[in-house]
Amino acid sequence: MSTRTPFTGMGTALVTPFTKDGAVDEAGVRQLVRRQVESGIHFVSPCGTTGEAPTLSSDEKLRVVEIVLDEVAGRVPVLAGAGGYDTREVIALAKALEARGVNGLLSVTPYYNKPTQEGLYQHYKAIAESTALPIVLYNVPGRTGVNIDVATVARLARIPNIVGTKEASGNVGQMCEIYANVPEDFLLLGGDDPLTVAVMAIGGRGIISVASNAVPGEMVQIMELCERNDYAAARKLHTWLLPFIQVNFIEANPIPVKAAMAAMGLLEENYRLPLVPPSAGARDKIMGVLQQLRMLGAAARA
Repeated sequence: MSTRTPFTGMGTALVTPFTKDGAVDEAGVRQLVRRQVESGIHFVSPCGTTGEAPTLSSDEKLRVVEIVLDEVAGRVPVLAGAGGYDTREVIALAKALEARGVNGLLSVTPYYNKPTQEGLYQHYKAIAESTALPIVLYNVPGRTGVNIDVATVARLARIPNIVGTKEASGNVGQMCEIYANVPEDFLLLGGDDPLTVAVMAIGGRGIISVASNAVPGEMVQIMELCERNDYAAARKLHTWLLPFIQVNFIEANPIPVKAAMAAMGLLEENYRLPLVPPSAGARDKIMGVLQQLRMLGAAARA
């Protein structure tokens, strides 16, 4: 077993449950977090992409984080989402999250305004200087339209409280280069569930997962097998779960995983525009996978 530090191992990019009238389902948040902790998850990350953060107001983000912190009660670290395209707003959110007691910040690259590599560096440097919290970069170019180049990650890694990067680029070669160019204690975290075993094999220290919203125990087991260098067993379990991992991205995340969780009886299936429920064809595929893997509980069958 590897020595685990905060934000290593299997982390969950938490969905945000909503009520039918569009409000944050506070009781639902508590229920989901409780299940995560009881299933052995290593850390949780609320208010990110999977949490529909762009549709949450600042007050809602802070409230969700307060609930998560209260329910976690110090049992696992909380890596709260604090990213965006306005550096000043991100800094204000980072300060508010620090005041509430989160353990770290997950900060997605600015999207839409497409900064240069120097702009990315100065953006993250300004955030890091505004808080004492550890910061994990979040690189997801397929959504943001900008990639953090390896040289920029290496440069940012020299800032003391920038402690890692969540690489959701899907580019394993880039991840290998990052690993080769950052200090040994800088965390390389995967952001793509299909690459869980691959990321760990090349030197990754963990995954921030979508699938673990629905199947936290199984994803933790895969991670801990990798940490014990039992890659044969990890591959076997990962391959079994792969149909579910893949169907989560049949439409934009978190649409499929929320639909799956609703079918499993874990939450009410509500989204905020511009996200909408899955198409009929996508829903059929999601339900087919859940049936294939016997993931539908009694509540879903009733």
